[in-house]
Amino acid sequence: MDKVEETLKEIAEAHSVILETGIDVAKKIGKDASEAAHFQKARKFWRGLGPGLITGASDDDPSGIATYSQTGAKYGFQLLWLSLFTFPLMVVVQEMCARIGLVTGRGLAGNIRINYPKWILYTCAGLLLMANTVNIGANIGAMAEATRLIFPQVHFGFLVVAFTFFCLLLQIFTPYEQYVRYLKYLVFVLLSYVVTALIVHIDAKELLANTFIPSIVFSKDQLFLITAILGTTISPYLFFWQTSHEVEEEIKNGKTSIRLRQSEVTNEEVKSMRIDVTVGMFVSNVVMYFIIATTAAVLFSNGITNINTAADAAAALRPLAGDNAFLLFAVGIVGMGLLAVPVLAGSSAYTVAEAFRWRSGLYRKLHQAREFYGVIIFSMMVGLYINFLGFDPIKLLIFSAVVNGLVAPLILFLIVQMTSNKKVVKDRVSHPVVAALGWFITGVMALSGIATIISLFL
Repeated sequence: MDKVEETLKEIAEAHSVILETGIDVAKKIGKDASEAAHFQKARKFWRGLGPGLITGASDDDPSGIATYSQTGAKYGFQLLWLSLFTFPLMVVVQEMCARIGLVTGRGLAGNIRINYPKWILYTCAGLLLMANTVNIGANIGAMAEATRLIFPQVHFGFLVVAFTFFCLLLQIFTPYEQYVRYLKYLVFVLLSYVVTALIVHIDAKELLANTFIPSIVFSKDQLFLITAILGTTISPYLFFWQTSHEVEEEIKNGKTSIRLRQSEVTNEEVKSMRIDVTVGMFVSNVVMYFIIATTAAVLFSNGITNINTAADAAAALRPLAGDNAFLLFAVGIVGMGLLAVPVLAGSSAYTVAEAFRWRSGLYRKLHQAREFYGVIIFSMMVGLYINFLGFDPIKLLIFSAVVNGLVAPLILFLIVQMTSNKKVVKDRVSHPVVAALGWFITGVMALSGIATIISLFL
């Protein structure tokens, strides 16, 4: 009897162990399944990001970094609220551009060619090419200077040539799908500015107060800097790149003919595009926010109020915030230059090629679109040459800002008109509130452009 009881007891214990093991296994399987589902969702979300994310990230180019650094160094936290103010404006503008590309299957220049007189198109294309080429030169120079902060023994001339040809080879000889993947992963470089802000000591109370409470001094210098921020964040090259990149994505997804691209756009496609644009502009403005916050906390608080270039900002951080902050800031300049320079050259190429009805597209090989790639090569070579002419980089950026100030309101006027016209975007016309915001942005940019030009003569 004792043996029977002992056997039954052993069976019961074994059963209990099996049951507990089964529960543990079930929990693990359930947990693994849940983690796998979350991973799949994250992967799907990442794959859905493209034109909007790259456009937003490229907005934080070395020229933009210099502008934001100067803002924080000169006025501390005072203008942080601009990152909140410009966010919805950027989303509205870039969503309009993306919608034009998605519905019409053409780039922005192609739509301007069809719907407006040629002189408007040629004026926009010429001014954009000029401004972008100057910006390319300034950005290549900034990348070289930032690299020399880390490796001072490397010659400036060698670096600008190396960066120029590296960007050219990437654009010309890398398949579009792989090329876009590289650009997307470069976005992660922007995290360096968030990490930099976490390394330095920032007064949270002062930070939050200036984030949500607008403050402005009506001085010439501050108005000029605000104008520069608007010109940097809402810039014409982003309009053309966003629209053409949407078309490239459609071609990548099998819509190789204009007829296929002009077929009905689904609500799901529009929703995906809007998420992409919103995420891209959010990333852009978060980085702008942290650059201003970092330079305000470190440079402004220590009396360093004059920053001419992004490399100057990185160098100034080193003795005050340490090697880690300096290194992250410098690496961010190089990474963002590698992202922004191809976008600047690409937007020029799309615009000029569509203006003259040349074959265009990064999905094409060099021999299939010689004129398109010719514009890219021309822009990059002139940008490279600018760095050997001895120009003051700040004067170059001011010149670029003036050109952008002239062309941005004109292009915005056309964008708002086209997205309100059923003949252009069919049933995907702008909601009245969105259209009103578009006209408001156009007015703001017109005043900004006028203010920039007037300030140069005062």
